[in-house]
Amino acid sequence: MNAPDTAVKYRAPALDKGLDILELLAAQPAGMTRGEIVRALDRGPSEIYRMIERLVARGYVGRSVEGDRYALTIKLFQLGSAFPPLRRLVAQAQPLMDLFAQDTGQSVHLVTPDLGQSYVVAQASSSSPWEFRLRLGAELDLFTTGSGQTLLAFMTPAQLEHTLNMRGGAEREIPSPLATALEEIRLAGYRMAPSQQLVGVSDISVPVATGGQDIVGVLTCPFLPLVGAKGSSVETQLADCLSALQNTANRIALI
Repeated sequence: MNAPDTAVKYRAPALDKGLDILELLAAQPAGMTRGEIVRALDRGPSEIYRMIERLVARGYVGRSVEGDRYALTIKLFQLGSAFPPLRRLVAQAQPLMDLFAQDTGQSVHLVTPDLGQSYVVAQASSSSPWEFRLRLGAELDLFTTGSGQTLLAFMTPAQLEHTLNMRGGAEREIPSPLATALEEIRLAGYRMAPSQQLVGVSDISVPVATGGQDIVGVLTCPFLPLVGAKGSSVETQLADCLSALQNTANRIALI
């Protein structure tokens, strides 16, 4: 059963209202008034009021001192961070990612798949004054990003089928040009190509697997050439960075 079919068959209106509020507030750094939430969700004031009060009581939403604005608390972050498989993976990866960033002068982030998309769950900042990095929690499309394509390339058939089913619609099938690119990534063992989102950035992505089979994530370095760096040429810097990233991924998989 895939996600769209499930959404149609099983409905829980009260739960949907609560989730709508949480998702709305997640995009509002300054919070919102109750009236703004009512207008944005196009629902009745009384039903929104009751749901907000329950979310406040359970600690998912906080009320401003003045009492007229509502914003998310840190509780959702705490729940996500407490999820055992993710907590273990990040705990294993973070010190090794920090070491990679220190040694190479490049930033790096760890991406894991979930519900037909992929998400940044850890990142390490470059020791250089200049870097490009993604924020924690950033959602990355599987079809159009280096991290996403690398995840797809190294998924087992069962993982791939489940992931595509979660996407739904026309995206349950991989387009032919992308299928060719995924095969090239599998054969190479990594993906290294210009970023599809930013000019001047080269994405280097390598898989992180457990037991040599199931991919659990991808390490991606958004590579920026460093003027005056050891190794002189950009090609040499890229090769050295790829080697260091592969070594980091292998060490994470062995822990």
